[in-house]
Amino acid sequence: MQIDLSKAALSEKSLLQRMMQLYQYDFSEFEGNDLDDHALFNYKYLDHYWVEEGRTPLIVSVDGRLAGFVLVNKHSYTAQERFCIAEFFIMRKYRRKGIGKEVAHRVFDMFGPLWEVQQTKKNTAAQDFWRSVVNEYTNGDFDFYENGLGDWDGPILAFKRQTKT
Repeated sequence: MQIDLSKAALSEKSLLQRMMQLYQYDFSEFEGNDLDDHALFNYKYLDHYWVEEGRTPLIVSVDGRLAGFVLVNKHSYTAQERFCIAEFFIMRKYRRKGIGKEVAHRVFDMFGPLWEVQQTKKNTAAQDFWRSVVNEYTNGDFDFYENGLGDWDGPILAFKRQTKT
């Protein structure tokens, strides 16, 4: 299985917009989001990923097929400026095959050195996923904020990018 991760060009924004609909549909279970009058979920920050420094949109492909996306920013809740996984989406057909873990590890290696991953309080599957991914990536060396920090009301994992030997 060939997993590719690439920075999304402005010309690929529409791909992310469409995948964002799938992602937000999945998340509606936890956040109670509704469709707008055009039967779309609104993600007000997507355009910012092509115009604001410190934001990076990434596209995930598996064997040449679109499989998901990752949005990275620097909007951390811990005291230090960190890179953050703002949004992380792998299509259901590609889940539970190690693809998400591989993508997460590659993203951590691309940026850094300080990282933070927040999870929605009601999304226990995401909490399990991220705790496992970060634990493996850091060999257990991470800070865990079970009840969040600041105005984030959910778990946060904070850690340092691992150096390859």
